[in-house]
Amino acid sequence: MPATVRLGTCSFADEGLVKAWYPRGVSTPKARLAYYAERFDTVEVDSPFYQLPDPAVTGRWAQRTPPEFVFHVKAHATMTHHEPADQAQAFAEFRASLEPLELSGKLRGILLQYHPRFVKSDEAKEELSRVCALLEPLAPLVEFRHRSWLEEDERADTLSFLERQGLAYVSVDAPRTRASNVLPPVAAATHAVAYVRFHGRNVRTWNIKAEKSWQRFDWMYSPEELEEWVEKIGRLADDADELYAMFNNNRDDFAPRSAALLRGLLDEAGIPAAGGVEPPPLAPTLF
Repeated sequence: MPATVRLGTCSFADEGLVKAWYPRGVSTPKARLAYYAERFDTVEVDSPFYQLPDPAVTGRWAQRTPPEFVFHVKAHATMTHHEPADQAQAFAEFRASLEPLELSGKLRGILLQYHPRFVKSDEAKEELSRVCALLEPLAPLVEFRHRSWLEEDERADTLSFLERQGLAYVSVDAPRTRASNVLPPVAAATHAVAYVRFHGRNVRTWNIKAEKSWQRFDWMYSPEELEEWVEKIGRLADDADELYAMFNNNRDDFAPRSAALLRGLLDEAGIPAAGGVEPPPLAPTLF
């Protein structure tokens, strides 16, 4: 039986969402997460990349969401962008900050988005080979940002390596350019969890030094662009036990709107999906 495609966005508290998506009365973190969880059953939280959260905060995330809600969290920069003196300690400190969320059973994947300087090499593969043991039983979601990993003559080796190491390849949609930090739109499942991230296709802003992250990901997907992914997502649903499609085009409300577009296309194609639709209206009461 195919996996259900669980749609979500790469944040529930972005400045753009606060400004353009949440209704005016939804103005506290608690209210925003509740509003989000009525429309999506999964989210990726990117803020821990910059600063480890207080465990009390991650505990509240768990408390404020329905039982079936799933979180994915982006790994701290020390885990993917630096060479910490003690890799095991960096991972342990990160997991400690998420402990209440993990104990709740709602934490599923850790996004390891590697630096564009993380070029394919024996040394890089050795670093990756240690990741699974440091994150078990969570799903290690590996997003490369250097083409060397997915060039045609390296692709099969990379995907086979990830599968052997128990690492989930993150499929990406990004600008159509041959820049070294953009991967081709390859859809592949190397783990029981398949994961797709939609970054938008703004070639002009992709490599700018942006003051705000939304300036890089300033792109509203068209139905035609998302249609390119429907067949690929259908194949991933057949190959994986769990499938997540997450939108990182975080200008204004572009991410939830794009997710809703993809949901419509998946529904038309008969591919089971969750998220990206408005909840049914509350039944009127007599009192």
